[in-house]
Amino acid sequence: MDVDFRLLGTVEARIGDRLVDLGPARQRCVLVALLLEANRVVLWDQLVDRVWGESPPHRVRSTLPSYVSRLRKALSGADQVSIAQQVGGYMVVLPDAAIDLHRFRKLTVDARAAGDEIALRLFEQAFDLWQMPDAFAGLETAWLTAARGVLAQERFAARLDYFDVALRCGRHAALLPELTALGKERPSDERLAGQLILALYRSGRQAEALGNYEQCRLRLADELGADPSPPLQELHRKILAADPLLLGSAELGFANPRHPVAPVRAAAGVVPVPRQLPLPPGRFTGRAAELAELGAVLGGSGPAVAALSGAGGIGKTSLALHWAHGNAHRFPDGELFADLQGFGPNGPPVDPQVVVTGFLRALGVAPDDVPVDPSARQGLYRSLLADRRVLVVLDNASDTAQVSPLLPGAGACAVVVTSRRVLTGLVTGCGAHHLALQPLPDDQARELLERHLGRPRPAAEPVATGELIKLCGGFPLALAVFAARAAANPRVSLAAFAAELCDLGLDALEDDDAAASLPAVLSWSCRALTDEERFVFALLGIAPGPDIDLTAVVNLTALTPARARKALRGLTDASLVTRNARDRYAMHDLVRQYAATCLPGTPEAALRRLVDFHLATGFAADRLLAPHRPVPRRFSVATPHHPAPPADATAALAWFDDEHPCLLADQRVALERGWHDVVWRLAWLLNTYTYRRGHLPHRIASWEAALAVADCLDDEERADVYRYVGNAYVSTQRVEEAVRHLYHALELAERRSDPVATAVAHHDLAGVYERRNDDRRALEHATRALALFRTLGNPVWEAFALNDAGWYAARVGDHDAARRHCGEALELHRRHGNHVGEAATLDSLGYSHHRTGGHGRAVEYYREALHLYRDLDHQFQVAQTLDKLGDAYAAAGADGRAREVWQGALELYCAQHRSLEANRLRARLQRGELRGSAR
Repeated sequence: MDVDFRLLGTVEARIGDRLVDLGPARQRCVLVALLLEANRVVLWDQLVDRVWGESPPHRVRSTLPSYVSRLRKALSGADQVSIAQQVGGYMVVLPDAAIDLHRFRKLTVDARAAGDEIALRLFEQAFDLWQMPDAFAGLETAWLTAARGVLAQERFAARLDYFDVALRCGRHAALLPELTALGKERPSDERLAGQLILALYRSGRQAEALGNYEQCRLRLADELGADPSPPLQELHRKILAADPLLLGSAELGFANPRHPVAPVRAAAGVVPVPRQLPLPPGRFTGRAAELAELGAVLGGSGPAVAALSGAGGIGKTSLALHWAHGNAHRFPDGELFADLQGFGPNGPPVDPQVVVTGFLRALGVAPDDVPVDPSARQGLYRSLLADRRVLVVLDNASDTAQVSPLLPGAGACAVVVTSRRVLTGLVTGCGAHHLALQPLPDDQARELLERHLGRPRPAAEPVATGELIKLCGGFPLALAVFAARAAANPRVSLAAFAAELCDLGLDALEDDDAAASLPAVLSWSCRALTDEERFVFALLGIAPGPDIDLTAVVNLTALTPARARKALRGLTDASLVTRNARDRYAMHDLVRQYAATCLPGTPEAALRRLVDFHLATGFAADRLLAPHRPVPRRFSVATPHHPAPPADATAALAWFDDEHPCLLADQRVALERGWHDVVWRLAWLLNTYTYRRGHLPHRIASWEAALAVADCLDDEERADVYRYVGNAYVSTQRVEEAVRHLYHALELAERRSDPVATAVAHHDLAGVYERRNDDRRALEHATRALALFRTLGNPVWEAFALNDAGWYAARVGDHDAARRHCGEALELHRRHGNHVGEAATLDSLGYSHHRTGGHGRAVEYYREALHLYRDLDHQFQVAQTLDKLGDAYAAAGADGRAREVWQGALELYCAQHRSLEANRLRARLQRGELRGSAR
């Protein structure tokens, strides 16, 4: 069935006649953030920032997928609608007509191009789509508030155009109540004031019309020190003269896209209309959302400024020029353009007074009439623009101080500024709308290559095309460089160009033309940095991992937190580094490659400081997650430059969520540099986390790295490596390899007469034999482990061993022994506050009761275990307990609940790459087998 999404008021979705339950407010915020970018990927960090702002929850990595999953379920009955998980984010796929906002925009575009009678009907249909004055009513986030403001401006601009059409059609009496109310809300809008005055005059209320004009004149004089605009003054003159044309369909003279004013004439003749825009970019691709955002910001009747920021080569100038050429009809009095040369090879940035002089000449001012005094020059410039609708494009600005003298004052002009720096002063001081450009998504990058090369060539080499897109990372300049080379060399395969980029990296993007050379373009950005910013920039280029937080930067650079933060702010403002909603900093891969080339000397000491910081913090985090886990005797941790241990287990899990890609990257660096002790310690640190989260590929990768250096470790460390590698292999069905490694670990433990290591090895071997469906052999190893753990004087370890023995006893059918062991284990775990062990034991008791027909008791135990696992955010065990809870529900005849919890288990299995479990459960759900046996 068709779906209808409504954003223009309360957020709703209807499938046919049914109103869909979209869940709580945050979940609806997720939907709105996806719908506003419909058919485009919304990156994870963007989505988190738009929904939670600067305060995302610690568990956002599990909360966000949960919201998306619930939305998919709620919308499952809708045709042609899906929420797809993409690399780095999510995308909602649907027809444009399914969203009321898209229908509103199409209707207003069509209305502005239509004749008056049709335009009225189209405008009215568009406004009928608004259920309430504000979009997304009831949802409050910083990003949605800003988006709501943009849409309000868009709606108001359409309303003004509608009033013009309605006045021409003689509907002045019907418009008066709304024009009067809006006039009180927006007393400074001269176009609206003119419409109200004209409606009053045509309704026979001349005195009120003149009174409104006088109020407007006094307000402008008091607030701005300015007179009413020429169109408003002309309307006043015609009312005083009782001009008969005012009673017809004469235009007010205010500029708008459909009815531009005639050029103003000076005493010496017609004032020239400047057309200074350079040629539009020939192969511009994508950026639909950014173009729409510019249209919404700059399409109103008042002055507006949009500031585009982004790294060199990201496509700021192309976007500005493409939008400017496509919207030139909105600016009947011309376009002014200046390259401010804020970043480039040709000396210092251009003096803004030089630019003002050039603009005055373009506007018809004779050379002798250009004022010498800078203030007078700027005053004349703003006076000339006050009565016109001109687009001003200021490209490649260095800072706010260079731009400010070039901004028009009051009036209907629009300004687009591009800069590699975030012009904060322009946003705060002038109300500019900031738009930060991101790299092109893969589909738009492919389209850009096709624009250069045609479709057949990329289609003939899809693998090479994908590799080129990946290596260029969405940088339009990088893509254009290789596309131009490939077009000039049609006999050279795209695979050869991809191999060149892979082998040479950033060097492959060098070009004799500096403007087409990405390294040169990036070097221009670096010239504006301070020495300390350049130092931090260079070290960030060699920091392992996709991103980094402030404390890690402090340890990497050995700077104080204040100095490190100041340098990071400078790099962020320069668009060389991005800062996400979780207060982490990242570089584009190509920028990172360039940064690494700026590093003087060897980075060994800086890298080791960073890795040692990660080791120390990771060790503290692991102790919070698994306080009873045995620690190897030689596990030494260096004191970090600025320690930042997590406060509690929730913070520890959040720290690992953020840092585990960096820890894996640390391990790769340690392996390359021969830091063998670091390799195995990082694997040890990651083990608890990767198991809890179900990151099985990462768990295996980290321990296989440790296995590669096992011969360089002592017997205890080597035994740990074999044991953990075996455990990791068990989780992915590599059972025979697991057996070999675990027996090797047992042999080393017995050779050293180490009772702890021996007991743990027997515990792990029990798990292997369970996978082999040899439960009696598993019980033998669990019993040996229990006997050893009872001698160690550690009640928590003993409790874990008791639960294992109880679990395997239940699997072989000895339920009296199972419940006796599990009862002892549960008492010990609760006495010592070990919630992980408590949850595991409750799960075992649920299994035993299920096997003996006590399905109601089984459900109770499983749900209690599930509650604890969810509180611990132990996603691996949540999946398994959900799976078994479904068995208990099905056996008890609660088929609907069984399906619900199995579906939740299936989603987690898929997310954790547990294909065997996922395939088993998926097949069972598809076959409708609900009365399955216990496992």
